[in-house]
Amino acid sequence: MNIGIFSGSFNPIHIGHLILVNYITEYSELDEVWLLVTPQNPFKEEDDLLDEEIRLKMTELALKDYPKVKLSNIEFSLPRPSYTINTLEELEKKYPEDTFSLIIGADNWERFDQWKDSEDILANYKIYVYPRYGYSVSRENRLKKSVEILNSPIVEISSTFIREGIKEGHDLKAFMPEVVYKYIKEHNLYQ
Repeated sequence: MNIGIFSGSFNPIHIGHLILVNYITEYSELDEVWLLVTPQNPFKEEDDLLDEEIRLKMTELALKDYPKVKLSNIEFSLPRPSYTINTLEELEKKYPEDTFSLIIGADNWERFDQWKDSEDILANYKIYVYPRYGYSVSRENRLKKSVEILNSPIVEISSTFIREGIKEGHDLKAFMPEVVYKYIKEHNLYQ
């Protein structure tokens, strides 16, 4: 199977994430997209994150109606912070019959050269880059075969906006699956 890996903190998962992965599963040659809940992103501060198991649970709840989108906690058992090259290599070991590609936003593509072993990732994996407002996406000719620029819708909803809005007492149920919003309210998250 041809699987796209979309890593993130998902703190919390929201409709922007779901619109993107739904688009990718329907308009690319990928058979499935796996959402990888990242315990610790090397570019983010750990204090802002809810417990990884809570973020995993919210993501699981959000994906129940998306048969082509799977959930993975593979990074929970890997050294931290989570480096993409290590995750991709571990996935290849664990699922040798599958082919893995990487899905990243234009914001991450802009600083991709700062990623650990970025040249190895480019040499060994296909990368799908989705657009983000304020970021232009370009690729050198040498990368034509390994990088595909997606024409996906741009939905500018951020988890930070949601967390801050909930903390301020705003009703943000339209920004995430209802089941996730209920979970957040029932467990008094982001207060």
